[in-house]
Amino acid sequence: MNLEKLQNLDKLYFTADDIAKELKIGKKSAQVTASRFVSRGNIIRLKRDIFILPQRFNTAEEEELFTIGNILQTPSYISLTSALSYYNLSTQQVRNYVESIGLKRTITFPVNNVQFNFSKVKKEFYIGFEKNENFFIATPAKALADCIYLTSIGLYNADFDAMDLSKFDKNEINELLIKTNKAAKNLWQKLIKNYEL
Repeated sequence: MNLEKLQNLDKLYFTADDIAKELKIGKKSAQVTASRFVSRGNIIRLKRDIFILPQRFNTAEEEELFTIGNILQTPSYISLTSALSYYNLSTQQVRNYVESIGLKRTITFPVNNVQFNFSKVKKEFYIGFEKNENFFIATPAKALADCIYLTSIGLYNADFDAMDLSKFDKNEINELLIKTNKAAKNLWQKLIKNYEL
């Protein structure tokens, strides 16, 4: 009965407060109920006090997965091949894999069949993103700059052949890469030469 009430929640994700309100119980009871539902597989714990119904997660659209990615590590924004694919600037489709840039740590959170990958960057390079409805995402130029930077330091393996590099403004990429290192700038110059940009 209680689970059926939760299935009526019209939210992508919910908290113990939402459970308490929906089931008309106290917050402590809601936390115990949530723990029981998680252990039975009735709900998924995304992180502390944030839950989602399995059927809701399994039918989530790409943009909803991006919203979940932003929630799993705060602050963060969607970037790299996930963002480039979203903008139709890469033919590489990364199914069941959401890539983000964050400030806390490099980590992967597996949730059911989806991997949420976070790459840490320095605070001064945590720029070039915008809010798109319910999630933060890199601009196309910043998504490419993130690929270049992380590839240059060996923490990412970007498939530049799958990207339409001709659609990028070289000066915009140069400006973004000023905040990185010599290896990233050298890789960008090599890409300009190799792809005749």
